[in-house]
Amino acid sequence: MKNTISNFNEIGRLKKVLMHRPGDEFLNLTPNTLERLLFDDIPYLKIAQEEHDAYANALRAEGVEVVYLVDLVAEALENGGAAVRKEFIRQFIAEAGVTSPKVAKHCFDFLNGIKDTKDMVKKCIAGIDISELKKLGAVSGFYATRDTGRMIIDPIPNIYFQRDPMATIGHGATLHKMWSVTRTRESIFMEYVFRYHPFYSDTKLYYDRTEPYSIEGGDIQVLSSEVVAIGISQRTEPDAIANFARKLFKDKNNEFKYVLAIDIPDERSFMHLYTVMTQVDVDKFAVQDAIMDISTIYEITEGRGGEIEIVEIHQSLQKVLEKYLHLNKVELIKCGNGKRIDAEREQWSDGVNLLCIRPGVVMAYDRNFVTNETLKKHGVKVIEIPSSELSRGRGGSHCMTMALVREDM
Repeated sequence: MKNTISNFNEIGRLKKVLMHRPGDEFLNLTPNTLERLLFDDIPYLKIAQEEHDAYANALRAEGVEVVYLVDLVAEALENGGAAVRKEFIRQFIAEAGVTSPKVAKHCFDFLNGIKDTKDMVKKCIAGIDISELKKLGAVSGFYATRDTGRMIIDPIPNIYFQRDPMATIGHGATLHKMWSVTRTRESIFMEYVFRYHPFYSDTKLYYDRTEPYSIEGGDIQVLSSEVVAIGISQRTEPDAIANFARKLFKDKNNEFKYVLAIDIPDERSFMHLYTVMTQVDVDKFAVQDAIMDISTIYEITEGRGGEIEIVEIHQSLQKVLEKYLHLNKVELIKCGNGKRIDAEREQWSDGVNLLCIRPGVVMAYDRNFVTNETLKKHGVKVIEIPSSELSRGRGGSHCMTMALVREDM
């Protein structure tokens, strides 16, 4: 059965989710590369994996099927055959910025020589150190004299945040042009899944990674079968939202009527809409104070001749959510219980970046204890997951997951 994607809301019972278990990419982080690779610290891989496994097991205990990116990509490449596998490797090397034909050939031979496709995909994510090519006698001359700690291909440490490179919307998806060059390669993996995987190769795409404007999945929230909310943020451009809306409305196989573009602060601590707002129940949202004062929200609807109409909404976020979700009242639950110091501290570790697994039940980092207790007082069940190392990448429980199947509300 093809196209097993079904995602029409943020809170229906979660049935199937995509994740990536952190791997050797963390071991190739160094103090000198942290800024370039968008990290503030180097997570301890052993503990990060234990925490990620605990998270995945907590999801399974709630009846959620967990599938891993590496498995899907390997299945897609094997389904495509040897030519597709080679095509993937060449594209990956090119997008990694390897410009020397000689070095590119050495990298290709190295990756293609890894017989197990899963191991090859993991190695792409981990990056390639020049010493690995030296061991094969694959480099000589100038490169042979270079520091053995030099990365020929950078690691992709942010890829455990599977929310960002793609998003599922209805029975379709978006494949993203990432904001940072560092993260560009993350969406290559799902490109091949959408092209060659036996379950996902006919998935309708409402955005493609080759488009000129950046958009990331952390800004995309499917609020209902009628409404998609997208943050205008540091990492998602207004033109990307407009292009997405045109394609979404053009697809007559869905019932989406509105795209709400919500302007959020252009700062790293508020990098995505999910870092400042997450739906946790039918009529409840966890929010950061910064979004409460937002005055610019745009309604995008289908216009004539395949164009779109954009209208600025002059209402508070609460009123907008009540109107478009057809609710009498929406409750906004503040990060850190509204106390500034607690809110700023827990916002840094994604206090409202929560994964709702069914109405009124969320997965949350245990370190955000003030916000978690506040949620509980408002009737939300909080399942806490360990987070000392996972949180160092500046993403929460929602960032680490991509819903593939949710029950309809």
